[in-house]
Amino acid sequence: MNPDQVLSYLEGLNPSQREAVCHGKDPLLILAGAGSGKTRVITKRIVHMITHLQFAPDSILAVTFTNKAAREMKERVEQMVPEASGIMIRTFHSFCAWLLRRNADFAGLSPHFVIYDDDDSLSLLKTLGLSLTLDELKLFSRMISKAKDSCLEPSDQQALNQLCSHPAFVSTFQAYEDRLKAVGNVDFGGLISKSVQLLRNNPGIKKRIQQKFQGILVDEYQDCNTAQGLLLKELYGTSTWLCVVGDDDQSIYRFRGADVEQILTFKQNYPSAKVIMLEQNYRSTGHILAIASHVVSNNHGRLGKTLWSDLGDGEKAQILSFGNQDEEAEGLGSIIRRSPLTETAILYRTNAQSRPLESCFVRWKIPYRIVGSLRFYAREEVKDILAWLVFILNPKDIIAFQRIVNKPARGLGPAALEKILQLSPEGDLAQGAFNSMLHQKGKARTGLGEFLEVHGRLLEQLTLVPLSELMHQVMEQTGLLAYHRAQEAESGLKSKEENLEELLNSAGSFGVGIESLVEYLERVELDQGGMGDQGDENACVTLITMHNTKGLEFERVFVTGLEEGLFPRDDNTSPEDREEERRLFYVAITRARRQLYFTTCRQRMIHGQTQYRRPSPFLLEVPQDHVSGEGRDFFTGNSGGKSGYYQGARVYHDDFGSGTIVRKSEQGGEQIVEVRFDTGRMGRFLPQYTPLEKISDE
Repeated sequence: MNPDQVLSYLEGLNPSQREAVCHGKDPLLILAGAGSGKTRVITKRIVHMITHLQFAPDSILAVTFTNKAAREMKERVEQMVPEASGIMIRTFHSFCAWLLRRNADFAGLSPHFVIYDDDDSLSLLKTLGLSLTLDELKLFSRMISKAKDSCLEPSDQQALNQLCSHPAFVSTFQAYEDRLKAVGNVDFGGLISKSVQLLRNNPGIKKRIQQKFQGILVDEYQDCNTAQGLLLKELYGTSTWLCVVGDDDQSIYRFRGADVEQILTFKQNYPSAKVIMLEQNYRSTGHILAIASHVVSNNHGRLGKTLWSDLGDGEKAQILSFGNQDEEAEGLGSIIRRSPLTETAILYRTNAQSRPLESCFVRWKIPYRIVGSLRFYAREEVKDILAWLVFILNPKDIIAFQRIVNKPARGLGPAALEKILQLSPEGDLAQGAFNSMLHQKGKARTGLGEFLEVHGRLLEQLTLVPLSELMHQVMEQTGLLAYHRAQEAESGLKSKEENLEELLNSAGSFGVGIESLVEYLERVELDQGGMGDQGDENACVTLITMHNTKGLEFERVFVTGLEEGLFPRDDNTSPEDREEERRLFYVAITRARRQLYFTTCRQRMIHGQTQYRRPSPFLLEVPQDHVSGEGRDFFTGNSGGKSGYYQGARVYHDDFGSGTIVRKSEQGGEQIVEVRFDTGRMGRFLPQYTPLEKISDE
């Protein structure tokens, strides 16, 4: 390849993008604003390393947060450099599963370990026989996951006590870890923390991995948690070319463990690092970007950048005020009917806000889709079949065993199950079930015999037939297919059966034997354990939470429910919570390419009660030069002309005291306001003739 061909991939890059692609060995933070082409840059940096710097493809590791993103990045790289097929591009958890399987003995694991999801972890806690309520066990399950996000172990008592003050938490965490080790499996959070421990405790393995992966690239770095940041430090060596790409202004997954400090302190952790900002946006027009940059500049915990675009100013945003959520839905439906635009998205803070929108769209026959329904692998019928596969692989897996042994019902009550556990040598539940046969009576004995017979047949088939055929036999021979068919018989639906058919499709490319089954179960767990992939866009309106829009873009975006207490939420009162909510608002704004609307309601049904709402404080941060229509005056207090009376304004009346304007209307050219006074009394006034004094919202 001649020099001209080598550098052809730099064509079309702006100066900052080119600098990032061609940067040398020192650690690099690419601070990439929304729509600034970060995926293009990280992909071309990989191409640059292979074609120009002569890195061997298998010496490069790229990690991201979803399987979809990993697949797309790998496809892009291989399209540009076909010989790059050896490059490893995975999610953090997938990489750690790869690392642990290849060093299973040193990690204290079986090479065939199964990865537990959140439900499995909770079920394992239940097997410990502790005198704890279900709510306490659920709390401990969440706290154990959080502890592993921070690489904490049961021995870190002081830090754990700060995480969870319950007196039984630390001892329960220790018992959980002991049981997990005895079973030989690992939970999802443990993939990262165990990998950190593996590298810390085994210098030889650490050196070998550092020598293998001389180029490390991390996408969506703002979503890293503490454990992932520590893993990166262990992977980084003296010869490592490290590059991370992210946007501190788009760190919105704190509730999942993401720690924005990882990106904010990158320079401190890697003192020789260079920071390159990508500020040119290729997605949105000028007014939209000006609003986004102005709003997020109110955050203190950020590195600071300002988006700009050469796409022109475009249309100003609009702020729409409605009486309630039903009027909001009708108003949006009316706009969409008058001006159909297939790439339209309606964003909301909580899933519950979709109901009035759905009702309106069904009535008006507006096609729509909802993003964020129950994930495929979380559905009951799917988990039943997967549990059988897990138990075939590992007869010590008590979580899988408890799910399947009495489903469909086989007459096995708590006493029968307890006897099986008592008679299970070294935790082998299949052997324990056999040993307990003489202790069982009647239906329980017959049912247990049938269970063992089916298990034996399926175990033989594991090494004889492809995985999809094994899965089909599981469905038929266990009676689960008939069981779920019967569940749906009265409704006339076939969704469960269709889901099982799709599950068979998912196993179609896998072969015969243990390794195929291990690979399949790992892929299933990693698919559902990450942040989740979005479906294809259709010619319809997309209803979606703000969190789920990350990485998406639309021609027209409605950001709805902008009211105090709803967005930002009442329960997000700390400075850190408020800043994350503002970053979420920033993400919502930057999804729009051409048209942007904000909506707010004066009252909304909350917990079955109608509540009057004030506009979101975030709306007050929207620069007025970039909005048009009613909202431009409404939020500056000028919607009532020179009088300054508007919904939500605080007023004082000499006779009735302080109150809040809850409605504004006109009659015969006269402005009328309705006030709810702090005493609970309601009043209607003509401000032109009534001495209502505006007072501070404070």
